[in-house]
Amino acid sequence: MEKPENQYPFLLACRKQPTPYTPIWLMRQAGRYMKEYRALRKKYSFLEMCKNPEMAAQVTLQPIDKFKLDAAIIFSDILIPLEPMGVEFEFAKGEGPVFHRPLREMKDVERLKIIEPEEEIPFLMQAIRIVRRDLEGKIPLIGFSGAPFTLASYMIEGGHSRDYTLTKGLMYQNRPAWDLLMEKISEALIRYLNAQVRAGAQALQIFDSWVGCLTPGDYEEYVLPYSKRVMDGVNKSVPLIHFATSSSTLLERMKQAGGDVIGVDWRVDLGEAWTRIGYDVGIQGNLDPVVLFGPVDLIKKEVKRILDQAKGRPGHIFNLGHGILPNTPVEHVAALVDMVHEYSSRKRNSNTQIPNNK
Repeated sequence: MEKPENQYPFLLACRKQPTPYTPIWLMRQAGRYMKEYRALRKKYSFLEMCKNPEMAAQVTLQPIDKFKLDAAIIFSDILIPLEPMGVEFEFAKGEGPVFHRPLREMKDVERLKIIEPEEEIPFLMQAIRIVRRDLEGKIPLIGFSGAPFTLASYMIEGGHSRDYTLTKGLMYQNRPAWDLLMEKISEALIRYLNAQVRAGAQALQIFDSWVGCLTPGDYEEYVLPYSKRVMDGVNKSVPLIHFATSSSTLLERMKQAGGDVIGVDWRVDLGEAWTRIGYDVGIQGNLDPVVLFGPVDLIKKEVKRILDQAKGRPGHIFNLGHGILPNTPVEHVAALVDMVHEYSSRKRNSNTQIPNNK
């Protein structure tokens, strides 16, 4: 039976409300570190798994069955909305996504379609509905998308990049094409995210995985207006998490772009980051994923350090600073979840939680 929103610690934290303990979920919590996932992956390609609603739902729930996580996140990929826009790609073995016709000119941008998510990506919406049914109201479900800049970079670079020369080249040298591309992506993402909410997503996260390559000035001029447009256009009935990697120089501008919660990676002190963005928004993070390869005592030390930085303020969601890495010991993930719950609960009971505005 579905609980009211005020009974989910994760959703309360998203709204900066007090919680009995610090809620925790993990980026890429459904994935390669779990033997159950690897067993499926031997039989099916990654995209096959994303496009099969029953299988995507099964993978989403694998970590929920194993760990005491406070939220599930739908199993999918940030690139999923690009295919119906007219951008072909594949996941090449050992190389990640490869785009067959990268966007380099205005004519490439002009041919992009604006998607109708329920019609063109029905498998994701069905997977969300299945997960909501199977969760039986135990914990909430997160939907997600990439951010405009990160998706634009994939389309322009043709895959991963180290220096984003082609992306920045288009941005600097062909402003009309850049603006049209970002406008089309933004409109597609608004539709895509709102469709996930209609299907049953109870929170959303926007991943700007590559935006850390920009200067603060370039972010403000070329990216912020479009990220803000997406976040302003998303259904306000669900909380929105805005996450980026290598973004310590961009935090204040990310807040301007929007989000109920700002997600930070491990390259910035969480307490410092929260002071900079202000306590009127929540914060998510920020354990280095590699710490989970260390001994349990180290994990415990780092958990306490991050929770102490948050000072028990309402609005902290514990997470990694990026996704769980392959080969992460499963028993360390279980220990992490338990540590966060136990230590933060003790801090609450000792009356260390402080108000939102301090």
